[in-house]
Amino acid sequence: MDRQKLESRLAFLEEAERLKSVLRSGHTSTGRPESTAEHSWRLCLMAMLFQDELGDLDMLKVFKICLVHDLGEALHGDISAIEKDQHPDKSEQERADMAYLTCHLDATAQAGILGLWEEYENASSAEARMVKALDKLETILQHTQGRNPQDFDYGFNLTYGEKYTAIRPFLARLRQILDEKTRARMDERAGDADKAGA
Repeated sequence: MDRQKLESRLAFLEEAERLKSVLRSGHTSTGRPESTAEHSWRLCLMAMLFQDELGDLDMLKVFKICLVHDLGEALHGDISAIEKDQHPDKSEQERADMAYLTCHLDATAQAGILGLWEEYENASSAEARMVKALDKLETILQHTQGRNPQDFDYGFNLTYGEKYTAIRPFLARLRQILDEKTRARMDERAGDADKAGA
């Protein structure tokens, strides 16, 4: 690989580093806002742990999609799923940001990254639909384990991503467990409110 290509790929990685500073609406178990990069890391870990349920999928493609699925948030940040209706141009903004982030890459690398991102965005392959399902479940898991603000809307979890999490029986079973965890957090919150009002 020539120096120009090496430098262009390093420049892309430098731009992608911004994702480490993009914060999401959920919080870690210590109460710190979660970053989008941390979410993407655990999404990859989740795909690895459940790969025995994904035997017919191209696992390399699954991991690649996990890594790039939220890269479009590196420049303008994350819009939480709760607020997505207030931002109808989210997809177009992220597409433009992806074009900017990859503009210095060689054509092969750029086409690969943009193609994977579009595949995820459009849920146009079995791998992309699986990553979408796992993405929703990882988000719900973080919501149930995080030390979130008092006004956090746990009820949102109960319908979030249902379309994707119903595509395979093991996803539905995971969803059932996470819904139970969500309801437990909601009950905990209700109990805290009762104690505060007493």
